[in-house]
Amino acid sequence: MEIRAFRGWRYKAGASDVSDYIAPPYDVLSSEDKRRLLTRKRENIVAVDLPHCPPWDAGPDHLYAAADQQLRRWTAQGVLIQEAAPALYAYQQSYSWSGRRYVRRAMICGVRATHLGQDVLPHEQTRPGPKADRLKLTQQTRMQLSPIFGFYNDPFDSATELLFSGATGPPAVQGELGGIEEKLWAVTDAEVIERIAEVLGDVPVFLADGHHRYMTALNYRDELLAAGVIDEDHEANFVMFALVARDDPGLLIIPTHRMIGGLAGDFSIAKLAEVAPQFAWSTHARHEIPGDLHDSDAWLGRFGSGAIGFVEAGSDDMWTARLTDQDAMRQAAPEQIDAWRGLDVAVLHTLIVEGAVSRWRTGEFTVKYTPHVSELIEALGSGEAQLGAILQGIDAAAIEAVARAGAVMPAKTTFFYPKLATGMVLKPLQ
Repeated sequence: MEIRAFRGWRYKAGASDVSDYIAPPYDVLSSEDKRRLLTRKRENIVAVDLPHCPPWDAGPDHLYAAADQQLRRWTAQGVLIQEAAPALYAYQQSYSWSGRRYVRRAMICGVRATHLGQDVLPHEQTRPGPKADRLKLTQQTRMQLSPIFGFYNDPFDSATELLFSGATGPPAVQGELGGIEEKLWAVTDAEVIERIAEVLGDVPVFLADGHHRYMTALNYRDELLAAGVIDEDHEANFVMFALVARDDPGLLIIPTHRMIGGLAGDFSIAKLAEVAPQFAWSTHARHEIPGDLHDSDAWLGRFGSGAIGFVEAGSDDMWTARLTDQDAMRQAAPEQIDAWRGLDVAVLHTLIVEGAVSRWRTGEFTVKYTPHVSELIEALGSGEAQLGAILQGIDAAAIEAVARAGAVMPAKTTFFYPKLATGMVLKPLQ
């Protein structure tokens, strides 16, 4: 990949505290979330980043124009200030998960936009609606408001070490968002920037989160090139990424569990086991499951790689299932590659959700998603769901293998935790 430093815009509050100015990514926010953030600080980035809510399709033109006007006021009034020199940004997030403390280090930079499958490899499909919303916002503001999350294979972590060696002194920006400690340093040393660019020159980036925003940036760039408005050196050719080394100890990918509802009244996991003989099924009383259910890897791991947990409404028993007939996936998904067929989530959806469960499926059938087992248990207790499927986490190497083969993961396979904050730094496109 080709990376480039840029003169980012950031809140003047800077090192003092930007907690009230930053926000989660646009696609996880509701109208109420937006209202709450703006109540705390009217200059919160959400005022610009989420003009139309929910952002699943394009909204009225005047909303995006108003977002641009707001952004221009902030730059004119000094609410946002621009970096004096092109910089790479050392971005650090410190957080806790299942009783453990993690630190994830990233580099925010511009990455040359290429069509998917070249230097940038996707792992999931995109929908047209969110891309239309993001394109309207980009066309109006000519700014990238939040970084796309990517990871790359650097076994010696040399690029990150080079970057953070230049991140001296107090952070340029720091804050707290949802219990996550956020810090950002601007690295402007031209020699350090050049060395990092050399290290990453032949390394592809894998899209972790932000597929819609990447496609938006690519479409925006292509639109301007086709119109002859820009050349290939223009800033719109470079997309703002937060790049994390694949082996960074803070790169946590937690599973997304399934909450299934709309099943016929005679459904039970015991009956499901009878019609899914490709699996070895076992049942366990809740007290037999050690540790915190919050950490599904910890308790499912004892049953082996590939073990999937199942819980049904009205029962305290936990079931586990492991695929024993490997040929079942080859027969059910012959068009897919082996790396895809080996994914727990692919096995679950192909053989269980779309296979065995279908005989109990009614017109009210639903599949919802959550990274939190506690939320799944609550849904079962409230009647919102009848069956919960609990998965183990997937590692970045598996995502890389699928992406390199040109395949895409099933929907909602990965949840890179925590999300990147929006508003730490903005990238101009002009």
